[in-house]
Amino acid sequence: MNRTFDTDVQLLKYKVLKAVSKRAFEGTLEQSYYEIPKEIVPGKKATMRCCVYKERAILEERVRMAMGGNPDNPNVIEVIDIACDECPVHRISVSESCRGCIAHRCQNVCPRGAITIVNHHAHIDHEKCVSCGRCTQVCPYGAIQVHDRPCERSCKVGAITMDSDQAAKINNDKCISCGACVYQCPFGAIVDKSFILDAIRLLKESNGNQKYKVYAVIAPAISSQFPYAKIGQVVTGIKKLGFHEVVEVALGADMTAYSEAGELAEKGFLTSSCCPAFVTYIEKFFPNMVEHISHNPSPMTHIAKYIKETDPTGKVVFIGPCTAKKMEIKRESVAPYVDCVITFEELQALLDSMEIAPENLEESVLDNASYYGRIFARSGGLSAAVEEALKERKIEFTVKPEICDGIEQCKVALLKAGKGLLQANFIEGMACVGGCIGGAACLTHGPKDKSEVDKYGRLAFEKGITDALMVTTFKKSSE
Repeated sequence: MNRTFDTDVQLLKYKVLKAVSKRAFEGTLEQSYYEIPKEIVPGKKATMRCCVYKERAILEERVRMAMGGNPDNPNVIEVIDIACDECPVHRISVSESCRGCIAHRCQNVCPRGAITIVNHHAHIDHEKCVSCGRCTQVCPYGAIQVHDRPCERSCKVGAITMDSDQAAKINNDKCISCGACVYQCPFGAIVDKSFILDAIRLLKESNGNQKYKVYAVIAPAISSQFPYAKIGQVVTGIKKLGFHEVVEVALGADMTAYSEAGELAEKGFLTSSCCPAFVTYIEKFFPNMVEHISHNPSPMTHIAKYIKETDPTGKVVFIGPCTAKKMEIKRESVAPYVDCVITFEELQALLDSMEIAPENLEESVLDNASYYGRIFARSGGLSAAVEEALKERKIEFTVKPEICDGIEQCKVALLKAGKGLLQANFIEGMACVGGCIGGAACLTHGPKDKSEVDKYGRLAFEKGITDALMVTTFKKSSE
């Protein structure tokens, strides 16, 4: 099976996950996990690092992350210290473009006296430099450059710094577990913990769904993630892994939109509760806005709660593009309903470890949700769904949404709202640019993703939100 990924870092992560999954399904992981690094990097020739021994040492850490990571670290995002050693140590540096001018603006503007002129060339004493960047702003040749590490640049909440060994360090008090750093680190030194072993254990211990039934709830962003197969074929593949049933999280999105519309009309102003990274961002950085977070559960929680009410002994595994969902299930309000979270990356590894090729399978029918529930996967989808729900519920209220595409836009909207300057009455916050289709654990982040989600949504265009919910209402009333 030829699988393609955005980067070779993702490919390496996939190889580890696949090897771990294969052994876990076979029941040999405990005895053979240490063989995986040598299996992935055979021979004596290094291809990624200075030597094969370092490559394998890093792979040992990747295997540990694939098996759940450090249990003492509450965050699902961790740094593999040994893999974090290739980025520039000094943030500010002088390039060869320095002409040795006599203006010496860089030297004069430095508040710490860190710049001297040696042999007609600016020199920075990094023991004194505090990386304020003033020298970069005044150099007429642009000769002084800022080298932000990719992980630091990608983190929009300032949760990543360097420790005493110059390795990346995550401040858990600031981190919102969005996973942007995971995707952006070019050495794969920052990784999200995998709970793929928990999913496999749930499947194996169900005894073929005889002891209890295992439900896979799939995020609507899945429609853009497996270009080599149709969505119905992927659903069949998931069932072949041993899941009793596959349910759309988009149906939970219909539930969220329906109830959130009523709450918005009642309160007059809300921020969305669907994106766990956005909710955590408000809690950590805008505590004065916490009271405005919608009290409605996220679509994942909504549909999982419905499943558990219908089948109290059932187990629910969420499959999506989001690393922050792995943190959301630790919340007291969510933990009783969702038993495990895995990502699309991990789903691909599961399928291939069992040699299940969705592209060769028949299609299963997936028809739980409405068009509006399905487009939750992209930025603007939630606002459109809430507006539709107000119409269907015949509630006289005009939604004025502020659609925030990424944390930077969320920050601006929340700042304005806190000062009473925001014209909108509903903040749709998505931590990932593009919405869920831009999630860190997506298999692909291409521009086609939005159109694929809309195409998937249009397959259910004749079904409104109320129509989708009628099925669940009828099922509950008939029990």
